[in-house]
Amino acid sequence: MMRNLLLAACCLLFALQASAADVLGKWRTIDDETGQPKSIVEIYQKGGKYYGRVVDLLMKPDDTICDKCPGDRKGQRIVGMDVITGMVKNGDIYEGGQILDPTKGKIYDCKFWLEGNQLKVRGYLGFFYRTQTWHRVN
Repeated sequence: MMRNLLLAACCLLFALQASAADVLGKWRTIDDETGQPKSIVEIYQKGGKYYGRVVDLLMKPDDTICDKCPGDRKGQRIVGMDVITGMVKNGDIYEGGQILDPTKGKIYDCKFWLEGNQLKVRGYLGFFYRTQTWHRVN
């Protein structure tokens, strides 16, 4: 009986970790206006929330500075910057956080979800939104 209970607990823990790991890792961002690859963003988990950090820029040199970013991000290097903050998993959707567009210096409410091996990332302001399709990097 105890062995079956322990086995069931291990299976549940593994299932919870596997579902959280679905979005974790590196993603190639695709600009929804040009269709060109822009950057590599690594999604990670900290304190029960999900964040996305730029680990590489594909269109510009790595030392690009965020001149248009608001607040304490202004003047910071884009590589190493968290552009997705405070996301919470709600079923199959991650929401409740924000996404920064460092090119425009704008912050949007955000949600994202998996569709197959692609990540759909939506930034929105009120009823207006843009959705990008990101591709997993192996």
